Amino acid sequence: MPQTVKGVIARSVGEPVELTDIVIPDPGPGEAVVAIQACGVCHTDLHYREGGINDEFPFLLGHEAAGVVESVGHGVTGVAVGDFVILNWRAVCGSCRSCLKGKPHLCFSTFNASQKMTLEDGTELSPALGIGAFAEKTLVHAGQCTKVDSSADPAAAGLLGCGVMAGIGAAMNTGNVTRGDSVAVFGCGGVGDAAIAGAHLAGASKIIAVDIDDTKLEWAKGFGATHTVNSSQVDAVEAIQELTDGNGVDVAIEAIGLPEVYKQAFEARDLAGTVVLVGVPNPTMSLELPFIEVFGRGGSLKSSWYGDCLPSRDFPMLIDLYKQGRLDLDAFVSERIGLGDVEDAFHKMERGEVLRSVVVL
Repeated sequence: MPQTVKGVIARSVGEPVELTDIVIPDPGPGEAVVAIQACGVCHTDLHYREGGINDEFPFLLGHEAAGVVESVGHGVTGVAVGDFVILNWRAVCGSCRSCLKGKPHLCFSTFNASQKMTLEDGTELSPALGIGAFAEKTLVHAGQCTKVDSSADPAAAGLLGCGVMAGIGAAMNTGNVTRGDSVAVFGCGGVGDAAIAGAHLAGASKIIAVDIDDTKLEWAKGFGATHTVNSSQVDAVEAIQELTDGNGVDVAIEAIGLPEVYKQAFEARDLAGTVVLVGVPNPTMSLELPFIEVFGRGGSLKSSWYGDCLPSRDFPMLIDLYKQGRLDLDAFVSERIGLGDVEDAFHKMERGEVLRSVVVL
């Protein structure tokens, strides 16, 4: 039977979020109901509330989550009742042209649940990134559930569902950072610090953190930054060149999503170096670069969507590294809050006071 649970919704653009009753249907074919244990407060949820994604209000917010599978629909074999899972928003189809080329991380036809969760009056909800995890329970496609070691702390594990995976993957998957590389990361929020952690895991010898906030630069050191640059006080490109014998870095990662910062990343890379964009631009933004420089510098300009991850491959591996003490996911958890505290967490995030507030149920 359908269940009524508490969830956090955004009813209209810019209005404070609301904790209310929502209705979760029984899982249909290929679907699963997951009891949420923890969900990170990600900037994407704020984008939804502000109308920056689309206008399909009301939204059921939250997507960076971990929990336990409560029930599954017909035909589900990948997960079972009782499994501890991290939710992902790219459940690969296995049959699109990208999947058939052996590139499932670029799947062009990812899955979400077919049924809709609703308010008690029947109003259909749009779940953030097809998940909607600021709730006691949510309905997803079973392919959005990745089973991992159940001894992992849900508050830490759930962060792999979006921001931390995006940053680690930007370094390791998209940027192909390897041992001995030099790396610069522009923007030291949750995604940027995850990129620093990813570069550190990959064996980069020099990791330069760039931000305008000294507090964030201190945080970055904890994730593996070997040098820091406050770009409000010095020219970031000149500082990076000085730290790399005048050459620039092998990999420059832009984790903010601003054209002017992307230009800095472009100018701060070495010849034949790589620029990775993982920060999300505003749809109205445009970028202008000297075309001869694009040609003359060689290398590659890449975009990293979800860290080019494959959840079935990457989530269990990263949880193993976490359990071994080699990846400090706990350090991303700034505070643990309740479902009723999401609006306040948005304001803390806007003020740069936290890496991640995590709703714990």
